[in-house]
Amino acid sequence: MSEEGNWIIDGNILKVTLPEGILTPTSDLIFSIEFGDVTSINGIRVRRPSLVFDQLKFSKYPLMPEIWIIGGYDKQRTKCSYSCHIIVKNEHTNHEILTSGTDFIDHLIIDNTWFPIVRGSLEEVRKILEKGLIRKPGKISLKQFFFLLGKPSDLINVRFNPSSELKISSDAEDLEPFEDSVPGFQGSLYPYQIIGYNWLKSIAKEDLGCILADEMGLGKTIQIICLILSEISDLYGPVLIVCPATVLENWRRELQRFAPGLSKIVHQGGSRTGLYSDLLRYNVVITSYDIIIRDISLLRMIKWNLVVADEAQSLKNPDAMRTKKIKSLNRRISIAVTGTPVENTLTDLWSLFDFVIPGFLGTQQDFEQRFQNIPRCASDLEPLVSPIILRRTVSEVAKDLPDRIDTPQALELSLEEARDYETIRQSTYKEYGVSGGLVSLQKLRMFCTHPLVLAHGTSDPAIISPKYQRLTELLEEIFINEEKVLIFTSFSEMIDIFLKDLPTRIPGIYIDYIDGRVDITKRQNIVDDFNLHDGPGVLLLNPRAAGTGLNLTGANHVIHYNPEWNPAIEDQASARAYRRGQKKPVTIHRLFYLGTVEEIICNRLDYKRELQDEAVVGTTGGDEDMLTISRALEITPFHGEI
Repeated sequence: MSEEGNWIIDGNILKVTLPEGILTPTSDLIFSIEFGDVTSINGIRVRRPSLVFDQLKFSKYPLMPEIWIIGGYDKQRTKCSYSCHIIVKNEHTNHEILTSGTDFIDHLIIDNTWFPIVRGSLEEVRKILEKGLIRKPGKISLKQFFFLLGKPSDLINVRFNPSSELKISSDAEDLEPFEDSVPGFQGSLYPYQIIGYNWLKSIAKEDLGCILADEMGLGKTIQIICLILSEISDLYGPVLIVCPATVLENWRRELQRFAPGLSKIVHQGGSRTGLYSDLLRYNVVITSYDIIIRDISLLRMIKWNLVVADEAQSLKNPDAMRTKKIKSLNRRISIAVTGTPVENTLTDLWSLFDFVIPGFLGTQQDFEQRFQNIPRCASDLEPLVSPIILRRTVSEVAKDLPDRIDTPQALELSLEEARDYETIRQSTYKEYGVSGGLVSLQKLRMFCTHPLVLAHGTSDPAIISPKYQRLTELLEEIFINEEKVLIFTSFSEMIDIFLKDLPTRIPGIYIDYIDGRVDITKRQNIVDDFNLHDGPGVLLLNPRAAGTGLNLTGANHVIHYNPEWNPAIEDQASARAYRRGQKKPVTIHRLFYLGTVEEIICNRLDYKRELQDEAVVGTTGGDEDMLTISRALEITPFHGEI
């Protein structure tokens, strides 16, 4: 072997010049020449490379590659660009591996030190990319982005950047054209709604689902209607809208108003069809979650282009029958519409993702092991879910909305009530022992709402209840200003007290109510009459029966008479008045007693809002809530004289 190969450094790569040309040896071969007894390549003698390059050190410790998934918005936050890169790291810097198609270089020179790359790791990287139909690192589609996000591999590192610190290309070939109008839409759209429509359309183009999580009152329904019009104009198949029964009529009205060219049917009631072919005659079928359960066999016979789950917090319980049934529908795209993707636990978000992109967040068990219900885990979850959650707040995009003023009002139990409260608490503990806290929970909530709710007495409500007395004071001030108010309470007994007592205190008061006893078909008329009423008035509402889907901008005051320990229920109730179309400042009053379950519930509400804010940049209470309140029931009710 008279000839000798010459080592050269090409960028960050070690190569050798042979008679047949320049060769890039494998890291194993370089390692064997430098540290072993190999002295030739293809029969040509070579020296140890360290003898050729005095300044070059050789490490025996290999580097581990990672697939970096990078996503970021453009400056207008209207489009997002995605890319993947193969990176190797040491303690000082990151270096991207040079690629030629799917041929990866398996060594690098970093800061005058040669490093091999872990044997077999690049083959695993290659297999992952091939399964995602990614030929080489660089720009990728959203679908490929989510494929990589969903791979359970230690090699994958997510770098999603919603704050636009990444430099994202804005070239025409990189971004979809931005549409500033919607064919067939009748009406005006705000700029943020146009942006939302374009975002929804870009997601749908990838055959992916998403979560539209705009804050309440920003017109999520309108943005969905825009997408439906676009999909129908592109000759896609029928659309199914699933929503609570209370908002069926609202959806029909909104579709008729903004998209009169679409054919639509409300599939509800005893006269609904039993033939799937009848439904295929319409562009849009609107039905309720209850009907999904009853008619699932019929609805499964149709290949839906788009299934929209409105008020999708209804799907937060993955074990609920309605959740299982809607997830079994045959569909191309799923969209969850909810202003509260997280109500109680992060599992709420898992259940929504299991609807919009099944399997992306793994099994429920794996998810709950990985993401516990603490703010740190919520922050870890955020970059995984943000790419398909569109979340805008009123303060960000709806500058024309009037101000909202929140006024929590902490009250003290009267001496008599405090003693009765303590009697209920202690007697329950004596009877049930350790579990007495949970047993007494509902009793104490009812008592704090009003003693008559629990005792069904006939005494004057104001005399024995400071909360009721404060309510009448608020009403007097509101009515003096010729304004209207919504009062939310969880208990029908409290609504009955209001209906009986308030007209005697305020003669001529306009008063009506909506709770579970009011037929669904009559509720919209009650809403319309209230909004059109000229003068002061009060509408009594159960937050579960009337807390979603109703537009009650005729009122500019909201009173939460008893706290709901699910923040979504309270926020949705407030949004009946504080929403687009409201012309006056809205005041939200929350009445609660200090030193009782009500104060603990209010504190718990704040914690849950923090959890949602951490996770989403999208029940009547879980076990953790029950435990928290159970412990809280051990405190003595606050009153200055006790």
